[in-house]
Amino acid sequence: MQQTFDTADTLPDAQTHSEGFRISRVARQHALIEDYVELIADLLDEGQEARQVDLATRLGVSQPTVAKMLIRLGDEGLVARKPYRGIFLTPEGREMAEKVRARHRIVEAFLLALGVSPCNARIDAEGLEHYVGAETLKAFQLAMDAGLGDFMQNARKE
Repeated sequence: MQQTFDTADTLPDAQTHSEGFRISRVARQHALIEDYVELIADLLDEGQEARQVDLATRLGVSQPTVAKMLIRLGDEGLVARKPYRGIFLTPEGREMAEKVRARHRIVEAFLLALGVSPCNARIDAEGLEHYVGAETLKAFQLAMDAGLGDFMQNARKE
């Protein structure tokens, strides 16, 4: 039996509605910062140097765009730059990167459990990770721990 919910057709109360939009705006403001910090951590953890040119290439933006963001990240205490040595994360930047990476992994694993192709799961997780709240992440993890992947695989066979 399939359960249906009326939420998509029902306008929420004003406070709930505005809270949803507020949370989305905050996530949108932080998404770019989180993407940069996570990418820097990934490069460093792979044993590579995190350089402005590498960030520009991987993010698909210009080097001047990266330069502006690195100034912002430095001002916010997330990165440190050393002349001729690349970009490094501060302890605060590393902490943020680890939290973002954990969210990304949960979202990507959930999408894979649903049967989304690995390529699309990675791409979609890159966007969704910034907008998924703690309660939803916990539900994703609970569903995976309860065997969502096996359930979906069996459902596709039927």
